[in-house]
Amino acid sequence: MVFYIVYTLAIAILILHFTGWFTRRNMEWVVLLSPVAVFAVIILDYMKII
Repeated sequence: MVFYIVYTLAIAILILHFTGWFTRRNMEWVVLLSPVAVFAVIILDYMKII
């Protein structure tokens, strides 16, 4: 379940990034944080922790 939530958030972050929403609000760090979160969820799901 967490897997689907994180991927949905990652898609929303990509859409907001390409529309310039993050740039206008000086929040580009969110774009850098999202791959780290997705990677962590993939590893934890693979190890059957979550």
